[in-house]
Amino acid sequence: MSPACSGLSSAQAAARLERDGPNLLPGKPPVPLWRRVAAQLRDPLIVVLLVAAALTVATGDWTDTAVIVLVIVVNTSVGVAQEVRADRAITALSRLTAPLARVVRDGSQTETPAAEIVVGDLLVLAEGDVVVADARVVESAALLVDESSLTGESVPVDKAGDDPVSAGTVVVRGRGRAVVTAVGAASATGQIASMLAEGAGLTPLQRRLADVGRLLAGVAVALSALVLALGLVRGQPVELMVVTAISLVVAAVPESLPAVVTLSLALGARRMAARQALVRRLPAVETLGAVTVLATDKTGTLTEGRMVARRVWTPEGEATVTGSGYAPDGEIVRDGSLGEARLAGLLTAAVLCNDARLSPPQEPGPEWTALGDPTEAALLAAAAKLGLDREQLQERFPRVAEHPFDSVRKRMSTVHRLPGGRARVICKGAPDVLLRAPVLADDPALVARAAERAEQLAGDGYRVLAVAGLDLDTVPEAVPESGLSLLGLVAILDPPRPAASAAIADCVRAGIRPLLITGDHPGTARAVATDLGIISPGDPVADLRRPGPRPAGASVYARATPGQKLEIIEELRARGETLAMTGDGVNDGPALRRADIGVAMGGRGTEVARQASDLVLADDNLDTVVAAVEEGRRVYANIRRFLVYGLSGGAAEIAVMLLGPFAGLALPLLPAQILWINLLTHGLPGVALGGEPSVPGAMDAPPRPPNESILGAGLWQRLVRIAVVLTAVTLGVAVWAHQTGRPWQSMAFFALGAAQLGVALGSRTRPGTSANPMLLVAVAGAFVLQLAGLYLPPLRDLLGTEPLSPGDLLIVVALSVLGYAAVRLDRVLHPSRRDAGSPVRPRDGSR
Repeated sequence: MSPACSGLSSAQAAARLERDGPNLLPGKPPVPLWRRVAAQLRDPLIVVLLVAAALTVATGDWTDTAVIVLVIVVNTSVGVAQEVRADRAITALSRLTAPLARVVRDGSQTETPAAEIVVGDLLVLAEGDVVVADARVVESAALLVDESSLTGESVPVDKAGDDPVSAGTVVVRGRGRAVVTAVGAASATGQIASMLAEGAGLTPLQRRLADVGRLLAGVAVALSALVLALGLVRGQPVELMVVTAISLVVAAVPESLPAVVTLSLALGARRMAARQALVRRLPAVETLGAVTVLATDKTGTLTEGRMVARRVWTPEGEATVTGSGYAPDGEIVRDGSLGEARLAGLLTAAVLCNDARLSPPQEPGPEWTALGDPTEAALLAAAAKLGLDREQLQERFPRVAEHPFDSVRKRMSTVHRLPGGRARVICKGAPDVLLRAPVLADDPALVARAAERAEQLAGDGYRVLAVAGLDLDTVPEAVPESGLSLLGLVAILDPPRPAASAAIADCVRAGIRPLLITGDHPGTARAVATDLGIISPGDPVADLRRPGPRPAGASVYARATPGQKLEIIEELRARGETLAMTGDGVNDGPALRRADIGVAMGGRGTEVARQASDLVLADDNLDTVVAAVEEGRRVYANIRRFLVYGLSGGAAEIAVMLLGPFAGLALPLLPAQILWINLLTHGLPGVALGGEPSVPGAMDAPPRPPNESILGAGLWQRLVRIAVVLTAVTLGVAVWAHQTGRPWQSMAFFALGAAQLGVALGSRTRPGTSANPMLLVAVAGAFVLQLAGLYLPPLRDLLGTEPLSPGDLLIVVALSVLGYAAVRLDRVLHPSRRDAGSPVRPRDGSR
């Protein structure tokens, strides 16, 4: 026996394990807690808050310092906790992978942890085994391997002597032995995993918020310096004006914006978890809302990952098979000319010449499963829908001889004993080898008609099997494969998931361009894409194995390698698209990592895909991606809603301080009053805005342009208009009170705070309903505290206010309602496409 066939000794294996290291994919070391915290604190908005906190410390404003620090701590804690929870959940999913392999060591077969497999080990492979390392086949018997996780090809591949098998693939039929040639990072799976090193960088939301943070810091400092200069020119004390300028800087920065963002993302992540979607990074929730292109793999993502018989052809006529999966649910609908006996004869032959098995659910809920070649399992499921039972047929017509399938002959033949001592020969295989003489003895015209139909079905994306048979008077000594009669054709495919078509339609309705990028055959890719509505009949399909340029504007890419998937992703991102990539295989890993957001299948998905992704779908349901898109749009809308609320209030505070002296108001507001208003309005009411529900029709609008500012689409104009109203109300009250001898500064203080709370109420998505009750409670609480600033003696002393008479208070409250009215009226007079759904406008390159 050769060394290759006898395996290694334990000493040799131990030495090679020491030399090459364990058979593990390259992985990132655990991220220490301090690095996670530091990453959160590097957020541009958090940096602005840290500067604001330092300024409040410098002025001795310990109350506002405590509030800002609390916001920073909460924001950082939520972000770190979400990352830790996601990593733990991914680790739990990782345990689903097979940890053991059968090898020959010291001349005997043993089970060994996959991590301890070394180069030179002799693997023993059988049905259902996961190949744990790259290897070269040295022995095989009808060995069939599913390589879809690595290549994207949905049809299993035959393996014979010297053929390679790759780590992560699955044996679906037969048995064999293979010598390990590469492990860990050197394997095909490891090489693809090494392409994951480069991350995707900042998300669109993070880039937009960084721009806002820089803008806010610059504008706030410039305007506050202007207030300082004007105060000094008018003879105000230097210390008072410095404190006032610093207070304006703090007030202009909406310190609760990070909390609003974090709360919105955390709520979105919780909603996603309830729908079996695990968010690995919080910003991923919002990123889906910005997606303009959804690129998806085919096998196991758009399709079920299970072969199903759909069409049956016989010389008498055709039939359509309904149902999904391997369950015997469904029916076979025959056309008028096809008799049941002819159909039963064809499917009986397909069951007898078959080595697969179907297993019913072991408990309520799980589906029927198949052991063996998925194509053969599809034949069993089709026969079961006609009432044919595999065990009964095999008992009635026992197999007495066989010639197994191999990649050279492309067919399988069996001999079965019939009652009375007679025998039946059955042969099934590829039409190009069966539909010809001398295999068939049928009329050439019939054979030509069958070949034409087989070609049509193959062009529609089906895998076609031809079945032929011959009855003999006695059991033959050898299995004959000539002189047979054609029984018919069976067309098989990996069908689209039931929810995939609706998910693609929802994407198109939302203005998101769907793309199919697969390693599968162009004909199969075209059939699936056309069936799901990704392309129309006649649209081009890019075959990436063909030399030359790819078709312009293609929405389907076939025979794509992992590197080519990466190139397509990079091209789309370079054109400014915000791209989501879904997939489940090892070959999808690099593209998942490089996309703006990677979405992996958690059930069927590989470990490489899960680790590369931002979002993991535990139930493998593509429809969850569409729900996540809506959730992302809700998050982004709430952030914009808060920006209108927070920045219009901050702008009004600065405007009041700038314009007040020109109206005869020496110092319209004291520093403590500015910080108190800022504390109440930017505190709980601002955070509560992050919990607003989705805008009606959010999924009927196109995605926002990738280069659009977070203050774009009319937002900054709305912000200015509302700030003008707040400024006018505050100055109007103050000037009138000053001229009539009332406590004008206290009235201005209350008017500005109450009017901003009115803006918060007016910003609700569904006014007049009980949606988001937290906002109503927060506004009511802030209003009570604003009143306390006028009437509670300790607060009066702190803020420098005076109590108002009931009449004056009523006047100010009535005028403050203008804050609410301004927001509602502005939405009517200046509607934005972000406020509600609008018809989808076609995007460049879309159908």
